[in-house]
Amino acid sequence: MVPRTDALTREVVDLIAAVVARYHEEYEEAAAKHALTGAQAKVLALLAREPLPMRRIAQRLKCEPSNVTGIVDRLEARGLVERGPDPDDRRVKLAAATPAGRETADRLAESLNFAREPLAALSADERGVLRDLLQRMLGPGEA
Repeated sequence: MVPRTDALTREVVDLIAAVVARYHEEYEEAAAKHALTGAQAKVLALLAREPLPMRRIAQRLKCEPSNVTGIVDRLEARGLVERGPDPDDRRVKLAAATPAGRETADRLAESLNFAREPLAALSADERGVLRDLLQRMLGPGEA
């Protein structure tokens, strides 16, 4: 017999779902303002942090590498991403944000207002506790 979920756990799960839904909605709107799809914006944000092989992008986005190829193709056509050999393994191609891509990713991140005000209402200690709890829920290496 499967144990029933307690009311507090259900409430927390519902709140997390509401936060995720609001985040995705705003992310899609912000991406559209930069003429990007949500998926393109997410790939660009990843590549603005560091160059990555296609397989790693797919792993981080939890999708198929073939999907990532099309996304990177479109970003490359706009001059936001470029591909090049991995200096450590020339058989592997890395995708990386161009200077224009990093600038676009920065503008996109600045236009995401969701949670800024609610998070600002929390003390630094409270934000740290929230971060630590979220990281613990995700597990090591997931954030």
